[in-house]
Amino acid sequence: MTDNRPGDRPIDRDEHGRSIPTDRESPVGAPVIRGDESVTGPHAREAVQFDPTDPDSVADAADTVRQFASGDTAGDHLYMLRGAAASAALVRGEGSYKAAAERAGGDTTVSFVRKWARVHDLPRSVRKQVALGRIAPTAAKHIARVGGEARLLLAWAALDGDLTVREVRSVASAVNDGTPIERALADHGVQLGQLEVALSPASYRDLRRRASIEGVDPGEIVTAALEEYFE
Repeated sequence: MTDNRPGDRPIDRDEHGRSIPTDRESPVGAPVIRGDESVTGPHAREAVQFDPTDPDSVADAADTVRQFASGDTAGDHLYMLRGAAASAALVRGEGSYKAAAERAGGDTTVSFVRKWARVHDLPRSVRKQVALGRIAPTAAKHIARVGGEARLLLAWAALDGDLTVREVRSVASAVNDGTPIERALADHGVQLGQLEVALSPASYRDLRRRASIEGVDPGEIVTAALEEYFE
């Protein structure tokens, strides 16, 4: 993606050749998460769709972005997601970040539009955690700066490692400077892939028994089982 014009990113794949959803797969401006009652409850009925091909909708997006850029969000993460959707639709409708910022006017800058449009382009799995309030929108801005598989790893590590927005920003900057994601997270005391899970007593018993007999760490068995499950 260039500084002035949006574009499509290549499809990311893991070592098994499976596609990794590191970018948005639904239409730009569609309230997939904001319109999901299981996530946003009654707020879902208030979800607005911005269509970058409809001049009236683009005008609404420009108004929303201008208000959003003024800073009057009251800390509402759902409103921030709406602002991100408006930013993305405005960019697509106007054709560039610069034109989008000029169309919105007010306090809107190219940097502001770019950051929030990228949040809207995050995969659904990450945006859902933003809507639920588990990932702060301001942290999502920094996660969106990272490309490929690293953005997903940073998102989940932010949750599991209870990273602050400042720490997420630091890790994102380090990764973009060429530091491997594992090392960047380790510098903040987070071990990538470390996750606490609750098992049923029977599963816990059998996992420990099998690991003891085979002389391996329980995590190795869990990893092997999950890799087979996700095939």
